[in-house]
Amino acid sequence: MQPTTAPRPPWYREVGATQWKSFLAAWIGYVLDGFDFVLITLVLTEISDDFGLTTVQAASLVSAAFISRWLGGAALGALGDRFGRKTAMIVSILLYSLGTFACGFSWNYLSLFTARLAIGMGMAGEYSASATYVLESWPTRVRNRASGFLISGYSLGTVAAAEVYKWVVPAFGWRWMFYIGLLPVLIALWVRRSLPEAQEWKATVSARGEKPPNPFAPLFATPSRALVNVVLTVVAAGSLFCVFTPVGAGLVPVLSVLAGLALAAFAVQLGGRRGWLLYLSLIVTVFVAFLYTWPIQALLPTYLKSVLHYSPGQVTDVMYFAGFGTMAGCWLAGFVGDWLGTTKAYALTLVASLVLVFPVFAVKDDLLLLGALLFVLQALSFGISGLLPRYIGGHFPTATRGAGLGFTYNVGALGGAVAPVLGARLAEGMELGRSLAVLTFALTILVVLLVGFDVPGRLNRLLNPGAVRDHLGAQAAAGAPAEPGAHRPAGRAAG
Repeated sequence: MQPTTAPRPPWYREVGATQWKSFLAAWIGYVLDGFDFVLITLVLTEISDDFGLTTVQAASLVSAAFISRWLGGAALGALGDRFGRKTAMIVSILLYSLGTFACGFSWNYLSLFTARLAIGMGMAGEYSASATYVLESWPTRVRNRASGFLISGYSLGTVAAAEVYKWVVPAFGWRWMFYIGLLPVLIALWVRRSLPEAQEWKATVSARGEKPPNPFAPLFATPSRALVNVVLTVVAAGSLFCVFTPVGAGLVPVLSVLAGLALAAFAVQLGGRRGWLLYLSLIVTVFVAFLYTWPIQALLPTYLKSVLHYSPGQVTDVMYFAGFGTMAGCWLAGFVGDWLGTTKAYALTLVASLVLVFPVFAVKDDLLLLGALLFVLQALSFGISGLLPRYIGGHFPTATRGAGLGFTYNVGALGGAVAPVLGARLAEGMELGRSLAVLTFALTILVVLLVGFDVPGRLNRLLNPGAVRDHLGAQAAAGAPAEPGAHRPAGRAAG
């Protein structure tokens, strides 16, 4: 007789009660992340009227949160690697919630811009800390689902912010949008205070009985190197500040190159002799991923109002379709990712989205049709980005995953600041809808190639042939190499 194998239980029963609680706490943080991030876009006109801002100054308030993300992601990611994911989550949510609250008390452009910098640092830390916490807490087989479900919280937060805006601002003014942002944060902190530490982090790092190596030690190996890197930090932060504010008018190309070179220098040092190419290629991949999604995210309301002449109520309706489409796409991404594999699911879903890019911007007078097409496009295009934490995190071992994911993702997230400007510049030579379609279509193809062929992983294995293909995969989680000889690190901070 052949031995019988017990049927595998449904996936949701593999996730224990504590793991669901861990997910809920992290998911609430992502909801608040989305809520807080879009607040500034909803009240820009009211803020501009109160402070007498120009269009450029108002737009720079949106970009401010991107300027500090790279620093917050790296610092708070390293905090999570050394002291635990739970600690980093709590510090991150405190930082961005207090920054949001401070926005309500701002008295001029500079004070509001400074508060937005704090929000950006906290949100960057929230992304890396919550993502690594959930991925390392859930069973290996369903980690794509964990990633997709988690990112869906951001979309719900943006929809909730749009709904709250309609009720709060007309009655109480724009400042109250920031004040009330503090209330749900208290709930999130209460939920997180009793959470256990991420299981994989405890098993591989905390169990050693000593703190893991500082992932940023290479930056301070010698006094001279430390001095150089302090200077590079100032150059990067100062250049980005000038690029996205009127201060750098006329010098944007030069300042952009300076900032890029400084950040690339950090990536090379953190990656080390074997991992520097992995760091740089992951940053480029994330940068392009933000470029293909954020033209629509940032300029869709402008397109609806200026080109289609939709009323505020109609714009809100369309944004609902987009927001819920993204949320559904994140859920879909989780299931498809666990079924086909992360890279294959990412690439095939993006290829399917290309069919809808131009039809979305061809619809003019049918709001329901536009909403339906946009729902599906966002589900297949933006929603699949729910797999980004899983994709990036798989390139780093547990001990340095927080810092590695936090740095590469949030440096690459600068693409989100560049995308609206690039879309607007392209629109100078063609209609805005067509420029958004062209930009989204072309950059989506590039992301398909980068992720579908796992270009960062392939480049990493050129310098480090024995690198583990997927540190979050079943074999890696079980302690076995994912391929023959896959036991050597990818670099200093990459393993």
